[in-house]
Amino acid sequence: MRKLQVQGMHHVTLVGADRETSIGFWEGVLGMPFVFEQPNLDNPGESHLYFDPGDGRLITVFTDESRRPDATPTPRDIGNVHHVAFSVSRAVFDQAVARLDERGIRHSGVKDRGFMDSIYFRDPLGLLIELACYRFEPPQGASHAEVLLEAHRIRVRDGSDHIRPVHLADAIEAIMRRRQGTLSQTREASDPYRG
Repeated sequence: MRKLQVQGMHHVTLVGADRETSIGFWEGVLGMPFVFEQPNLDNPGESHLYFDPGDGRLITVFTDESRRPDATPTPRDIGNVHHVAFSVSRAVFDQAVARLDERGIRHSGVKDRGFMDSIYFRDPLGLLIELACYRFEPPQGASHAEVLLEAHRIRVRDGSDHIRPVHLADAIEAIMRRRQGTLSQTREASDPYRG
């Protein structure tokens, strides 16, 4: 038996209401360009809208002009989606509370996740949306996931209950040590200021 190895998220498709609600939220609130539209090839009565969240992958929405928006929170039953998270820059994240407030969109306020900051709010159809901002940049050629895996190992070794900034810093140093050689006799920290 062999795995079906994936190489990243291709797209996520949501069941929407009318077309204008989807365009208004995904492009008008979250800034995702509406890149194309075609019929839902499995249900020609629906339209299939495609939005670019910024990384070239897609968020797609099935719409039907006979469906009206319903902001009732989506179910939290087994097998249902809890939330969808989108990455934002620190500059955008620092403006998110004010920008949600100016639209009258209720939100969680900033949540400290140790390795990232988050803000949660609901879309017009009740789906929980998270804006997430990492507190670190991975070394050149490494991914956020690689840093988090290393930070997890360090956190477990230290007996901490969650990843903290010190774990991220130590993880980045460990990754850099593995990736970069040196002509120095030692890679240990030193004090060149002693005198």
